[in-house]
Amino acid sequence: MAETSLKVGDAAPDFSLMNQDKQIVKLSDFRGKQKVVLLFYPMDFSPVCTEEHCAFGPELEKIKGTENAAVFGVSTDSPFSHAAFKKQYSIPYDLLSDTSRKVCKAYGMFAGEEPYNSSKRGTVVIDKSGRISFWQEQPMKTPRRVDDISKAVEADAFAQRANEGGGSVA
Repeated sequence: MAETSLKVGDAAPDFSLMNQDKQIVKLSDFRGKQKVVLLFYPMDFSPVCTEEHCAFGPELEKIKGTENAAVFGVSTDSPFSHAAFKKQYSIPYDLLSDTSRKVCKAYGMFAGEEPYNSSKRGTVVIDKSGRISFWQEQPMKTPRRVDDISKAVEADAFAQRANEGGGSVA
């Protein structure tokens, strides 16, 4: 998977990644069933990433939105690092390991080999049909806000309802 420039409406690149428990999580398993939120982040235990995940955990239901989206953290750290990070900070969602950097590159979220060979900080929302409904890169040293992620997840739900003849929500 080469690094690409994804935009809203594009098909989400499929992936199979190992979580902190060394179990494989496949994007294709959610297609047609559930919306997916990918929270790309540079590193377990770094100050901004820790701040974010500690803020996201207690607000998980708000992030999931009305359609109960599946939420995953994604970084280039190992499953072992993810397991320790998740345990130490009681993170209530799976952390996916992209040790090959292929998924980060496919989603346009690879920061480069220097200085840390890590992913960027960014959010991708994938609708139930497997298409990108939201893509945003966040400055590396700026934590994301729960409200912004929640709005991105819900905006997709409102657009989908309007497309299905449900009208817009004001």
